[in-house]
Amino acid sequence: MSDILLVHGSCHGAWCWRDLEPELEALGHTARSIDMPSHGADPTPVGDVTLDACAQAVVDALGEDTIVVGHSWGGFPISRAADLAPGRIARLIYLCAYAPWDGYSLADMRRAAPRQPLMHAVMRAPDGKSFSIDPTQTGAVFYHDCPDGTTEFANMRLCPQAILPQETPITLGAGHATVCKSYIRCMDDRTIPPEFQVTMTESWPPEDVFEMRTSHSPFFADPKGLAALIDQIIRG
Repeated sequence: MSDILLVHGSCHGAWCWRDLEPELEALGHTARSIDMPSHGADPTPVGDVTLDACAQAVVDALGEDTIVVGHSWGGFPISRAADLAPGRIARLIYLCAYAPWDGYSLADMRRAAPRQPLMHAVMRAPDGKSFSIDPTQTGAVFYHDCPDGTTEFANMRLCPQAILPQETPITLGAGHATVCKSYIRCMDDRTIPPEFQVTMTESWPPEDVFEMRTSHSPFFADPKGLAALIDQIIRG
């Protein structure tokens, strides 16, 4: 079975994978997650976070032939990690994530989307170094189809997200070009428009693109179904 590393998205942490990890382990895999810099238990000041620091956190957590799942913004650091550690990642799985375009930042890609459904909930810090999500709106943008109590659980743990790494254009090299990739679109996503998830993957081989009828948080909405789909991807 496979070694699976789970990489969270904006404002989240390793805590968001609490329901998915046991489902993956029940299928025989090893599943683990990390806090990226300034998230969860990581003490990095939010103003010191860079894209490469986030990618290095992924690299530091790799085993051999690791399957790396990146959610949302996590698509950027896992892509960069494939270039920093060529040959050590067996497959990248983008979970309703930004699948980077060479030379673009995440912010560039967000602005290229046809809609901006998250921006009304974004609260920028006065110093301009980070943003947070209005806690009164997290349920609507992240967790609208998740079990009762999910929003409350998350609101106690969501943290500011550094802006600099998301404004940094990414350069994609040979490691990223050659690694196997799969994408899971979430078709009831109210954070990254589903139609933009289609745009990002329209040139991908059909056998590498999958769909779930969930919100932006399938790890809470349907952890068993998500684990089964990841297992299906791994088994080919």
